[in-house]
Amino acid sequence: MNMNKIGRIVGLKIGMAIFCATALAATAFAEEPKPATGLNPDDVKKALGISFYLQGGYTYNTGNPASQENDLRVFDHKADSFGLDLAQIVITKDVTTPDSSGFKIKLSSGETAKWIHARGLSGAALTSSQAGEGTDAFDVTEAYVSYLAPLGKGLRFDLGKMATYFGAEVIEAKDNANYSRSLLFNYAIPFTHTGLKMGYGFTDALSVSAHVCNGWDNATDNNKGKSLGLSIGITPAESFAAVLNYMAGPEQDNMTRNPRKLADAVVTIKPTKKLALILNYDSATEKMGVVSTGEDAKWSGAAGIIKYDLTDKYSLSVRAESFDDKNGVRTGTAQKLTEYTVTPEIRLNGGLILRPEYRHDASNVYSFKAGEKKSQDTIALGVMYSW
Repeated sequence: MNMNKIGRIVGLKIGMAIFCATALAATAFAEEPKPATGLNPDDVKKALGISFYLQGGYTYNTGNPASQENDLRVFDHKADSFGLDLAQIVITKDVTTPDSSGFKIKLSSGETAKWIHARGLSGAALTSSQAGEGTDAFDVTEAYVSYLAPLGKGLRFDLGKMATYFGAEVIEAKDNANYSRSLLFNYAIPFTHTGLKMGYGFTDALSVSAHVCNGWDNATDNNKGKSLGLSIGITPAESFAAVLNYMAGPEQDNMTRNPRKLADAVVTIKPTKKLALILNYDSATEKMGVVSTGEDAKWSGAAGIIKYDLTDKYSLSVRAESFDDKNGVRTGTAQKLTEYTVTPEIRLNGGLILRPEYRHDASNVYSFKAGEKKSQDTIALGVMYSW
């Protein structure tokens, strides 16, 4: 064999060896974890304590009112119209250990924001947030600072503007069983308070909080008096929880007498993992609360909600309630109202919730469709997304 042929054979073997070594190195390199090229959005959200919420829907009123309004409804008052109910940004830093501080800021926009304005902060200056719709579609719904004092198990202080602690429902539909809000939430209780809250958990089964605030939906006080409140939470077992709430104080403009008193009870019973029963009762009085006659005002109501999880993705909720506006100071007309609502729920992947809903409202007087009817029926589709 001549030297040229031997050289070609040796060169070919060396080339194959280099090719194989290179291929193996490339494979090994590909199997090694690659360094992160960016931050995970969920990690950013968690680190910043930020979340987003969007809610919208369509409500059809079978009575076809010329006003295109669902009478005696608040957040879902628009009839036969698509609408952006609520767009929220929430930034929070919770307090979890003694001697730590935090905060919460919740900014809201949309139709719902027009109804929850606190006087003195934004929107139309209304005597009551339930008295009518404001014009400003932006609202600072919550803004407060927190401190957990190292006393016992931790005495928590919250100072600023907070959502009310009354009622079985909240402003955001996603945290309720139904798409529309109950009569009790709309008319029996306030939406927000501005002031100081002090809370202490004595045990896992008993917690108490005390409140000193400007009153009902007042960012700045409308008189020199303050409203005092108390909330007691009792959870003796996972299947039963009760919250008892009370508040009393002057709410009339430039008047420190004539207190308004509100008692509220919410009981949650879970006989099984899939079934929940929520009961809510409210009773309120206000000294000389009827402006036209000087009579004491009274209103009260009761509601019951049943929610059953059919599967991990499907649920069905039914709500029934009654509300007695004895003097007409909350709804504008002395009347007794009832409503029942049926709400299926579909939970899709990625934080999307769909809620078709049927609702029937009725009164003992002609309160619907410009005084023509004693009842109204609506069919709605609510869409909620959280991130």
